[in-house]
Amino acid sequence: MSVLVIAEHDHGSLKGATLNTVTAALACGGDVHVLVAGHNAGAAAAAAAQVAGVAKVLHADGASLAEGLAENVAAQVVALASGYSHILFPATAAGKNAAPRVAALLDVAQVTDITKVISADTFERPIYAGNAIATVQATDSVKVITVRTTGFDAAGTGGSAPVEAVTAAVDSGKSRFVGREQTKSDRPELTAAKIIVSGGRALGSSDKFNEVLTPLADKLGAALGASRAAVDAGYAPNDWQVGQTGKIVAPQLYVAAGISGAIQHLAGMKDSKVIVAINKDPEAPIFSVADYGLEADLFAAVPELVNSL
Repeated sequence: MSVLVIAEHDHGSLKGATLNTVTAALACGGDVHVLVAGHNAGAAAAAAAQVAGVAKVLHADGASLAEGLAENVAAQVVALASGYSHILFPATAAGKNAAPRVAALLDVAQVTDITKVISADTFERPIYAGNAIATVQATDSVKVITVRTTGFDAAGTGGSAPVEAVTAAVDSGKSRFVGREQTKSDRPELTAAKIIVSGGRALGSSDKFNEVLTPLADKLGAALGASRAAVDAGYAPNDWQVGQTGKIVAPQLYVAAGISGAIQHLAGMKDSKVIVAINKDPEAPIFSVADYGLEADLFAAVPELVNSL
């Protein structure tokens, strides 16, 4: 029994989500192979070979894989699928795009967003926005799985797996790359940040959001996040959204200022190691998951915290 992990990378290096997915793969049992599908991605393949626990790296290099189009990635995975009992993707935007296509092409049921591996065919996954955990058993011969990366520690380095070149999939012609707009920031990327400072609708405006939270984030070297209510109100950009319909995060420290703690938001950050909540409503649900709660007006408390730091 072998397990195939689909690496997420930027052609030059691996994304952190790949390391968490390798840990999940190791828990499934058997040899773990990593597929690096890209164009001129030799550096990423070399990085994958150094991940502890990886037995082999498959490197598919071709122009059709340069932009990670889901149709082409799925075709690449399906071409290799016959040799594997499990195929694991990180539960990221890219992984969630390609995994269902692979499952459909293989005519198997996908197991989504697993947070724990109980056995080779049994897994845990959150349901009802994380209010319950379902234990599911997959009976298909090939198990296509997406891994919620916050549920698994990142695999370490120190491996020396061989890198094997495989034939790249041809362009499906079903989609084409048009362009990409990337937000550039000096701050850590939200899903990889060790510290996150998030704000809610209580901040009242985008100006207040930046005026109050940016100094705190600067002091802590933190990424900035926001609740869906704050994003919908236009106080913060969409890529800052944390929650069930935003980004799932689990930093070492999560500071929630003016966030009431709707169930959808809690689903995206409740696995954070330490949660600090600042809210003037003593009944705010955020306090139910907070390690430290401060019942105070954030417009007074946050500047005081900045000054103390």
